Amino acid sequence: MIMDIDEKIKLIKRNLGEIVTEEELKKLLKEKKKPVIYWGTAVTGKPSLAYFFPLLKLNDFIKAGFHVKVLLADLHGALDGTPWHILERRYDYYKEAITQIFKALGTDFKNIEFVKGSEFQLAPEYSYDLLKMASMNSIHDCKKAAAEVVKLGDNPKLGGLIYPIMQALDEQYLGVDAQFGGLDQRKIFMFARENLPKIGYRRRIEVMNPIIQGLVGKKMSSSDSKSKIDLTDEEKTIKEKVNSAYCVEGDSDNGIMEFLKYVIIILKEDKKEKFLIERPEKYGKNLTYSNYEEIEKAFIKKEIHPMDLKNAIAKEIISLLNKIDKKKLNKFAEEAYK
Repeated sequence: MIMDIDEKIKLIKRNLGEIVTEEELKKLLKEKKKPVIYWGTAVTGKPSLAYFFPLLKLNDFIKAGFHVKVLLADLHGALDGTPWHILERRYDYYKEAITQIFKALGTDFKNIEFVKGSEFQLAPEYSYDLLKMASMNSIHDCKKAAAEVVKLGDNPKLGGLIYPIMQALDEQYLGVDAQFGGLDQRKIFMFARENLPKIGYRRRIEVMNPIIQGLVGKKMSSSDSKSKIDLTDEEKTIKEKVNSAYCVEGDSDNGIMEFLKYVIIILKEDKKEKFLIERPEKYGKNLTYSNYEEIEKAFIKKEIHPMDLKNAIAKEIISLLNKIDKKKLNKFAEEAYK
């Protein structure tokens, strides 16, 4: 389907957190037939169900005519605590996991390109620019930029402070027009926009997703098993995690509702399907909804019981993760997470 500029912008803005700036994005879409955007992830903890959210948004960029580069940042992983001796295995795991998620989402791989960080970040010219940018920024500047993304602690390692400088340079060395990430990376994105022009490079467009809550009411984290569902979790485990998730009747501010809004309903809408809540006969008939707003309104009015909602969500998640080759992924995990 051929889209005009307004249709592309509408698709990109669907469920988005922020664009810096929308005017620059419109200009890019007018001037460039196949713009390039990148999304990066450091190879640290195991990718979880939460990864469906950014990768689903990358699908929107592809539909809007973008070429997408997926940066698997192995060196960033080491700077954020991944042991150096298993870096290669972590990279292999991430590439397999993300490939499988894309397949589960029905992604068009013609416009997806995987890039390994160390393949360009160890080049002499990259190192020269890194040192140049390091000479222009204080410890405070780098600590502030990295605060919400890197595990810094009271006595941060130097590697964590280099992290935002490298992420800024990645925009230039990947040859992209825009970077996509979560709102937790906003300070790094603004650091990049401020610093790239100082060393003679143009600033890029920054596109950000909102942050999804975890199952226990905080950011869905790869390092907290209670707050997330692993890609290889079995059906019983998924049901247990969903059933124990924070979800109070009448209150839509929880991780269950957010995953429904940002992932499940989008998948349903794109396939022109309705969201089904099955209920025992004694509690009334089954319920179907066409959009998130209908569900949220009914939930706040207490027309939907949390347990019925959880059962429906668990069923959708199980269906989604059944598209993952768990056996193959577990085999990669044995090497990557010894």
